[in-house]
Amino acid sequence: MDEAATCRRAAIEAIQDIYPDRLRDDLEARLESASMAPGVLTIRCARAVDDAVDPTSVAQRAAGVQLIYEGLRLTRSLAHDEPWADSDDHTQPNLDSLAATVLVSRGFYLLARTDAASKAVATVRRFGRDQTSRRAPDADTAGLDVTLERDVFELAATAGVTAVDATPTTELFAQVDDLAVAAGIGLDGAAESLPGPTELQTGATAGDAAGADDHVRQPATDS
Repeated sequence: MDEAATCRRAAIEAIQDIYPDRLRDDLEARLESASMAPGVLTIRCARAVDDAVDPTSVAQRAAGVQLIYEGLRLTRSLAHDEPWADSDDHTQPNLDSLAATVLVSRGFYLLARTDAASKAVATVRRFGRDQTSRRAPDADTAGLDVTLERDVFELAATAGVTAVDATPTTELFAQVDDLAVAAGIGLDGAAESLPGPTELQTGATAGDAAGADDHVRQPATDS
């Protein structure tokens, strides 16, 4: 089964009740053209632990990760380009801002009752802090920006591995961090270059989730 197609279909199905029609059409168009790397990685991490898992059984989690990434990526683009300053017509920028909010919210909804929920919240919180920090004159803007891709790949690893009752490991997080940095901001083409399930360093087997919270590296929390 095509994992990217599975993720895309689940993500689009998740926003079918969104209205007005123009907003839903805009969301669908974004998902149709988006890299499905976060969703594909979610499925592959599950399969790395249990090669018998049905990808469709992980599809909602994959869609949740994908939607959060798409929403935060759009937010990052709006923050950098500031389209409101370029035109008196703010219709499209306002629609884009609403789309970003809807994507993240619907992604949270899909992950809310999973073991990846707290990781999703931490990912969004750190994104906000990093985008604020990059405004400093001496900020490492490229390094702060790619943190989103790293955190989303860790979120994908968490959502996938815990789907089969296993524990994400520090080795897996290190591997997916490297994959995200190599893919770069935007993850263009990343889905095609992701390692297969047998190449992912999960170090886990299905059903070993006891003590999972001890091994999941969470982004720093608010003080």
